Amino acid sequence: MSLPDYDKGLSDEQMARMIKNADRAADFLKAVAHEGRLLILCHLTSGEKSVTDLENLLHSRQAAVSQQLARLRLEGLVKYRREGKTIYYSLNDEKARRVIEMVYELFCCPDEKDQPERSVAG
Repeated sequence: MSLPDYDKGLSDEQMARMIKNADRAADFLKAVAHEGRLLILCHLTSGEKSVTDLENLLHSRQAAVSQQLARLRLEGLVKYRREGKTIYYSLNDEKARRVIEMVYELFCCPDEKDQPERSVAG
């Protein structure tokens, strides 16, 4: 997918839409731009997890995990269901899955991890 050429000038309506979309994108990126929340989303890409599962996977206390889950829930990135006393979380947003997959590809992919970082010539 190629990006549009914004140098050609935008109408007021197009600029307003661009600003609104930039605000939405910034809010989304702020939500995932936290190590704990990013790790939670990574774990949830493989399927539903209980809060206890996430505590164990993250080696973190329940209060810290719950705080990050609350933020992700507020942003609409995760959903939950209750089964007795256990709460299970799963991804609620395809954008989150796509971003996690891209982050994995760019930063965690086993084929790339031992290679030096590449700079972009500009």
